[in-house]
Order: sequence, then C-alpha cells, then structure tokens
Amino acid sequence: MAEPTARIRTVELSDQKLVRFMIGKATMEPLAVANRRVYSNPFVLALWIGLSCIFVEYMNWWPKPEHGLFGYLAPVPAFGSLAIPLMFLSDWLNRFPFEDRSANILRRPDLADIVAYYSRSPASGFWLLEYGTRFVGLIAIDASTDSLSEETVAAKGRVNTSQGTNTDATIRHFYVEEAYRKTFIQNDLLAHAIAHAFSNDAAVQRIRAAESPLQRYIGDALREQGFQLEKKTERIGALRWQNSIRVLDRKRWKLSVNDTTSVGLKS
Repeated sequence: MAEPTARIRTVELSDQKLVRFMIGKATMEPLAVANRRVYSNPFVLALWIGLSCIFVEYMNWWPKPEHGLFGYLAPVPAFGSLAIPLMFLSDWLNRFPFEDRSANILRRPDLADIVAYYSRSPASGFWLLEYGTRFVGLIAIDASTDSLSEETVAAKGRVNTSQGTNTDATIRHFYVEEAYRKTFIQNDLLAHAIAHAFSNDAAVQRIRAAESPLQRYIGDALREQGFQLEKKTERIGALRWQNSIRVLDRKRWKLSVNDTTSVGLKS
C-alpha cells in the first residue's frame, strides 16, 4: 500500500463548502484558546478558590475525617459548582468579538465565489494543503485591487470583478489543523503563498498579515518568513489580547531567498 503524500493544490469550485466550513472553524478556534487562558489565569484561579472556600465555610462542607476517606471529599461540590458560573462568565465575556469577526469574514466578497475572486490577479491564490485525501490546512493571498478592503458583501451590495494587482497583498486566510502544527508544515504553506505572490506579478511590493497571540503558530510562521511588525490593532477578549499587523516587503523576501540559496549551494 502506497504511503500518502503531502501536496499543496489550488482550490477548486467543488471545495467551496469545505473551505467555508474550515474558515468558520479557524475563526472560532481562538475563542477556545481565550477561554483556556482565562481559566488558567492566576487572578481567576485565586478568585475561584477564594469564592469556593467562602461557600465551603457557609455550607460547613470542610473535610470530616471521622467519615473516613469520603469525608475528605466534602468540599468538592463547592469547588465544582463555583467553577461552572466562572467558566460561563469567561465564555460570555470572550465570545461576542469572535462571533462578530467570524460573521464578517464569512460575508466577505472573496468567499462568495472563491475561484473567481482569486483569479482577478496573477499574484492572488487560494490553496489547500492535503495529506493523501485528508485536509491539513489552507492559505489565501489576495493581491487584487480590493486587497486592503475589509467590506462585506452586504455592505458593498455587489462583488467587484475588476482585474488588476495592488502593491499590497493581504493574507486573507491561514489555517492548519492542530495535529499537524508540530511538524511546522505551516511554514511551507506560507512560503508557497509568498513566493507565488512575489513571483507572479512585480507590482506586489508588500504582503500584509494579521497576527493574534491566540493563534501562536501563525505568528511564529510569519516571523520565520521575515514578517515585521507594522502596527498594533484592536484588543480582543476578556484579558484584552493585543492583535497586530505584520508586513513582509519584496526586498526583504529577496534577501531571505538569496540567503537560503547560498546556504544550499555551500552545503
């Protein structure tokens, strides 16, 4: 039986449902990360323990050694019952910004007709990463005349189909399934998209990408490819995590490619 192989291929019309589902999943994944970070925050843990101890004192549920082993479990219901409302509260505080962002992304013009939108510029592209027949990840780079637009289809009222290339390209979507991130395959996927954008149209001078501390693997991949911090953007979530924009310019990319080539020739 032949071993499955990894490949990066261009998105096809038949992939649209899969792509939209995975993009929706990718945009909501940071919510789970945000919730876990709130649960493990020292202040939240101290609050939980403190409230639980007050509840134990009020209910007189301190351990009772005279009841044997099970007597030591008397405080457990208090800690468990206080954990549930705190978890609910943290999810409620975190959820709405992520849901709004997910809804906006799914309503953007590029997802109305993926193949047509990413055919508007030779520097644009949308690719799937697969291992055999299994989905692993995706990446989309938009170099069209609308590459800097954040408008939704509802706001624009129509989908622009004009051809052309902008000087600034934008990585619209970037996602790799969690099980494969330890292999750093996301670095190869990102490098493929960057090379395509810079190599297929000389008009592209910069590539922009959003970075979030809640998607660490994306930030690590961007820095690995030479992206530099351009500006900080909005804060999000209960603990106000700082999002930002990173940029890679053509000159820096060429230098990194030349350095890699030189190392390869020497070895």
